[in-house]
Amino acid sequence: MSDRDRAYRWAADRAYQEAALPGVSRTFALTIPQLPEALRDTVTNAYLLCRVADTVEDHATAEPAAKHDLMVGLKEALHGGREPARLSQQIQAVLAADTPPAERELVASLPRVVAVTGALPEAHRGPVIRCVSVMGEGMARFQRLRSPAGLADRAQFEAYCYYVAGVVGEMLTELFLLEVSGFDEDRAEMMDLGRRFGLGLQATNVIKDVWADRERGVCWLPRDIFTEAGCSLGPEAEWSEDPGFRRGIGRMVAIGVEHMEAARAYILRVPATQPGIRRFCAWAATMSLATLRQIHRHPGFQSGAEVKISRGQVRRLAALTRYAAGRDWAMRTVLAWSGRGLPRPQVHPPGPG
Repeated sequence: MSDRDRAYRWAADRAYQEAALPGVSRTFALTIPQLPEALRDTVTNAYLLCRVADTVEDHATAEPAAKHDLMVGLKEALHGGREPARLSQQIQAVLAADTPPAERELVASLPRVVAVTGALPEAHRGPVIRCVSVMGEGMARFQRLRSPAGLADRAQFEAYCYYVAGVVGEMLTELFLLEVSGFDEDRAEMMDLGRRFGLGLQATNVIKDVWADRERGVCWLPRDIFTEAGCSLGPEAEWSEDPGFRRGIGRMVAIGVEHMEAARAYILRVPATQPGIRRFCAWAATMSLATLRQIHRHPGFQSGAEVKISRGQVRRLAALTRYAAGRDWAMRTVLAWSGRGLPRPQVHPPGPG
């Protein structure tokens, strides 16, 4: 293939990524363009690869062992050990009938996404491939642990959240450190805060989606937390009328808040001279905190719709973070406001300055 043909192919595959993103995530289609231009293709590519792993987890009808093979296959495809077109066909063969069309199309176009990964700047490829590889292996492990009665304990719950989202926080931090000067001396701390930022976002999603997950015959909540609260997570338990369930949800909100405190510290460590990265991070953090507020106020909710933040709230949070991105005092205020009324975290990561 000539250099001209390669350039044409790269441009076409990049264009495919941009076109595919809104179909699988309206939120990331809005937030990724806030990032510095040097990071947009990379983060879009990483998100689409992670979404393929999510599609296998959520929509594949295969048995756990077969899902394990497909998730590990994603790592192999990125390392050149499995043909992406073959992996795409294998995943398509086991997708459920109710798989959203946009996700089905993304799986069919997996070879194009993997081709973009291979053409990313060399420094970017490592963090992306590590992230997707760790995620795929972790999701494969938890396919064998999934149960309608929840995970064993908080440690197992947080391990699940790490594989789904904490590793993404690490990847993004690595990419930010490559492209942004200003917090390089805090690398180890930023990596830890980024990991916990991801844990907080995923903890919020698990709590919000608990009823939808139960309908699918799975529960990702930790049994020890709910047992201590006096609630069984067994599939026959009547959660809707159980005060212990509401107490357990309250304790899960406190865990989410504890990790989201790390998210606040993380955002304030991003230099104010990088408002795009701050907006990207703060939109996710403020929406998560607002969702935790809804759950905290309504611990007896019986569907995700009852605690979903409204479009009006989303617009207000977006406007506030847009204004606050370049102003430390304003960003502190917006982050505090979005989490008002939530229980105080047990752990307080140190703030800047």
